[in-house]
Amino acid sequence: MNNDMKEFLLKFKSLFGLILLCVIISILTPRFLNVSNIMNVFTQVSVNAILAIGMSFVILTGGIDLSVGSTLAISGAISASIIRATNSIFLSIIVALIIGAIIGLMNGVVVAKGKIQAFIVTLATMTIFRGVTMVYTNGTPISGLSDKFMLIGNKKILGYIPVPAIITIVVLIIAWYILSQTRYGRYVYALGGNEDSARLSGINTDKIKTLVYVICGITAALSGVITTSRVGSASPNAGLGFELDAIAAVVLGGTSLAGGEGTVVGTIIGAMIIGVLNNGLNLAGVSAYYQSIVKGLVILLAVLIDKKSKK
Repeated sequence: MNNDMKEFLLKFKSLFGLILLCVIISILTPRFLNVSNIMNVFTQVSVNAILAIGMSFVILTGGIDLSVGSTLAISGAISASIIRATNSIFLSIIVALIIGAIIGLMNGVVVAKGKIQAFIVTLATMTIFRGVTMVYTNGTPISGLSDKFMLIGNKKILGYIPVPAIITIVVLIIAWYILSQTRYGRYVYALGGNEDSARLSGINTDKIKTLVYVICGITAALSGVITTSRVGSASPNAGLGFELDAIAAVVLGGTSLAGGEGTVVGTIIGAMIIGVLNNGLNLAGVSAYYQSIVKGLVILLAVLIDKKSKK
């Protein structure tokens, strides 16, 4: 194999991995290729994809955010309570996004100004806001939401295209534009590549670092609104473990955990790999216990391949 072909395959390895996975699953379970099932996959992937897009910003700077699942839960709970109290979809979404931004700001300020490891900070806020959600909801789901609000997570345009998938595409386009077409995006990559060099070149690294956590908080809150709308209630346990799937999607999409390398398009492909794998295993009747094992092995294999390809 010549170098050009090898470089091409390595550049698009995540996409080829997704295509290969789809081919294998479609052979094992022909129902996978049904239009209704494909649309179902897009719906299921949307929440994790939006979470992962926000996570990409953080990981590109060399950080991590373990609090996204808890942010999703508290934002969803607050949006649900506002819907019940005012029946205003606009207000419920705006307040949820503000809550997400505030949590992200807290994370970012402590990480950037306090010079504390992101893992420790977000592990703490993950626990704090899971507890806050439990207190806010009294440990019980908030239900009785309006039919209009539930359309956000369940309506299909033209009878096929899920609204959550459209929202995901819009978020992807915005994120892609920020990272690839703006000065801020270039600074994010520079910060992840070498923070000291970025600081010496005049970049306000604390500001850049804080903002990525704000962005991550907003996307987590948006995922919370979509999740609440899809289910028709806000559970205090919503989003448990979602941070792991989001991180996995980012890694599977080719973003380096060390920062400075990766794209949000790759992250979407990573989220699709996880979604297709989940869907295929469900269609094949594989036990949920074994599904976790398979997912873990696939993620580990992807990381090993990525590491080897960079040597």
